[in-house]
Formats: sequence, C-alpha cells, structure tokens
Amino acid sequence: MERISIRQAIRIRWGWKRLAQMCGLSVTDKMPTPLASLANTDGTPPKPRVLVPALKVTPDAFGVMAWANCLPKVGLAEFQKAAPYLADAWRMTRVSALPGDRPGQVLLRGVRVDPLIVPTVHVPTGRPPEEYAKWDLGVDEFGMPVVVPLREVPGMAVSGLPGFGKTSCVNRLVCDWAPSLAVQFVFFDGKVSHAYEGDYADLVQRAFAFCGDDLEQANKLLKELVQLRRARSASIRSVLGVKNMWHVGPSADWPLIVIVIDEAHTYFRDHKGSDPATRKLAAFAADNARLTEDLVKKGRSVGFLTVLTTQKTTGDAIPTFIRDVCPVGLSFAQKTADAAVAALGDDIREWPDASPVNLQDPAYVGVAVMSQHGRPGFVRIRTPYVADEDAARIAEQTARLAQHPARLLENLTGRPVVDLTKPDPEPPAKAA
Repeated sequence: MERISIRQAIRIRWGWKRLAQMCGLSVTDKMPTPLASLANTDGTPPKPRVLVPALKVTPDAFGVMAWANCLPKVGLAEFQKAAPYLADAWRMTRVSALPGDRPGQVLLRGVRVDPLIVPTVHVPTGRPPEEYAKWDLGVDEFGMPVVVPLREVPGMAVSGLPGFGKTSCVNRLVCDWAPSLAVQFVFFDGKVSHAYEGDYADLVQRAFAFCGDDLEQANKLLKELVQLRRARSASIRSVLGVKNMWHVGPSADWPLIVIVIDEAHTYFRDHKGSDPATRKLAAFAADNARLTEDLVKKGRSVGFLTVLTTQKTTGDAIPTFIRDVCPVGLSFAQKTADAAVAALGDDIREWPDASPVNLQDPAYVGVAVMSQHGRPGFVRIRTPYVADEDAARIAEQTARLAQHPARLLENLTGRPVVDLTKPDPEPPAKAA
C-alpha cells in the first residue's frame, strides 16, 4: 500500500505546477523582479510571472500528506474549495485542507483507501501513559490520529447501537490508563449481575469497586463515591495546596477516579407502577440520578471523571441534567435522527453526511462520530478493537495497583472518609 502511495506522491510532484493553475491555485505577479529589470535592454516590459504555491509531499499507507505555502489570494479557503478537484486529479477518495503547522501553510491530506472501513487493532503496551487524561481514540476519515484531551472534563457520554464498538472503545481507555497508579477505576455494568459476567469481567480486578444491575447496590456505591467527593472537596486545599486538582495533576496518593457506568439507562430509568416493588425501584433510580449528577457537576476539580455509555442518550436513558453537562459526546451507529441529535446536539442536523445514522452498515462497526474540537462540524473516527485476551493481560499485570481512593485519603488526612460497613438508609419513597 505504501509503494502505491509513493508512486502517487511522485506523480503529484511532477504535475503540481500545471494542476495548481488549472484549479485556480496560482497568482499572476505583474511586477518584474530587480534582476528581470536589469536584464531588460530592449525596453519591452517583462512578461508577468505565474506563481504557484510550493508543495512538499509525504506518502503513507493511506495516501499522501502535502504541505503547501500560501500566496496572496491563495489561502486556506481556496484550497478547501479546490479539494474535490484535487481528489479527482490525484485519484483519491477524498482530500481535506487544514491549517498547517505554522502560519502561511496549508496541510492537504489525501486518502486513497478510506480509513473508516479498514478495521484496526490496538494492543496495549502495559506501560504507564506519558500524559495523563489524554484519550487516543483512533484515526479520522483522513487517517489522522484523533486525541481527545480529558483534562478538567467532568464527564462524557458514549452512545450507539449494540455491537458497534462502545465497550471496546472504553476498554482501550481503561487498558491504556490501567498501568498508572495515578488512576483508579470503578465499574457499573447494567447488563450483568455479577463481576465475573459481561464485558468487564476481564478488567474488574483492576477496579477498586464493581456493581452489577442491582439498583440498591448501585445506590449504595454511588453514595460512597459522593461521600468521597465531599471529603476530597473539604481537604483538597490542606492536602494539595490548591483548589483544583488539575493544577498539580493526579498522583498515586490523589488519583484520578474514572467512573464507568455502562448501560446507564439501567440505573436511571423511571419505573412506572404503583406496587411497592416498582415504587422502590423508581425511588432508587431517581436517587441514582441525583447522586450521579453530584459527581458530574461537582467532581471535576477534585479528580472525578464519569463515563456514561448507553444505546441512545435520550432523556429517558440519561437524564438531561446529567447528559447536558458532559462536554464530550461520542456516538456510534444510531437508528434514528432523534437519537443522533440526543447524542451530538442539534448541530448534527446541519451535517447530514457525518450523521451516525449513516453508520449502520457492518463495515462501520467501530466507527464513531464526535464534534471537532476548535473547529465547526463533526469528525468520524475509526476506533480500534481491543482483544479480550489483551484486556485480561493488562488487568492481571496491573491488579496490584488497584487501591480504594477513600483509604488513600484517610492516610493523608488521618480522618475516616467513607464508612463502608454502615448500612445506608432507604431512599425516600417516590410520590405516586
């Protein structure tokens, strides 16, 4: 594949000056150079010069990357307008024009093979991440790496149809961060009842706590996390000397707590019915939503990151007072446009080509859509598959790193934080 790209890169270099003029990516300079003026001895005016942006081309497995220098009246907007013509001339699936690494430069990315339909695999290295709170998602539709900064992010919502890659996407995040003592995990899996079942059975040994689909147990664990959040808020200045944990970064004594709530609708769904059992479930679900709201809205500065995954992030699955404060939204394939809007916002209606409704084909398993950081529009991302055996290997190697953050805080402050033995009171009964 790269040999084909090398041949394409040679053809692009050879034909660039001619093609640039045909696509309107050139300017005419009527002012003669000093050397041309001195060489003009017969008095006839020198011919105008046609200037073409300089181009440097580098091939890779997907296609080519080209850096072009801008000229007066030939800038980023002109290259973006000419991108479809360049794609046809270069025999590419698509060509994008983005700002370059420095002012006055444009990056042209041409892909011959669509990266979205090429499955990829991620093998975790087992080494601690070089930078905390950085999520390597995969590659976009132009083969460029997509990295999402999660520093100071209180929560994110991941949605999509079953079997289209939500769990594998979260697994990569867990496997990449698991080798670090500065990160601790807690899992809520609404699909199973026990820790040895489901998608997180291989990773559960790296977590300091796990909860299945029991709403009462989930309520108890969420209350413990809220108690920990309050204890951290009360002691952060005396322990870290700052009001925001991110000013110093996570550490082994004050780790980033990643709360993964898979199939979140299990814990928040409003149960309808007047019998005592249903009313009790409804009361627990309402209280779970209140506690999760507390963690998302108040946990950012003290080191809490909540990851919510569900099939569709409509208000009946994840309450809007939780979903709307999660700044990062990621959607795999969706069945309806309303589900796409719930996951990505109303702006997705203006970008129909990027809608996750178009990802229902089996070729797009593992492809997600999210908004572009710093630029308008949305980007489609090919997320890699993480094999179960690789996840189990990382969890087994890092199981010794799992520590309850409440115990770590008690060691720092000398005061009890969460009483794990005291039974919690029953939640208030929901009004009929």
